[in-house]
Amino acid sequence: MEIEKEARAFRQAKARRVVEARQSAAFFLMSGIDLNDALKTSGKERAIILTRLGRLIERERLKGVRRHWSYDLNRHIALKQAYDRLKAG
Repeated sequence: MEIEKEARAFRQAKARRVVEARQSAAFFLMSGIDLNDALKTSGKERAIILTRLGRLIERERLKGVRRHWSYDLNRHIALKQAYDRLKAG
């Protein structure tokens, strides 16, 4: 029983790390800003990053609407998740 709980906790932690890595990679590739550094910001600096990220998400959304060849749904999702993390924290 205990080993099953540990295995479940390990899988959940691994899945969380994968999601965070995806967000971090997409965020850095699109904005040139490290997500961990962005999460440490506050106030006006955080607001500037959120504004920039909002524009990037909108550009990605427009690519999707126009069916542009470079549109990537996974990148769009990762950017939105990173935006939500920055906005919440």
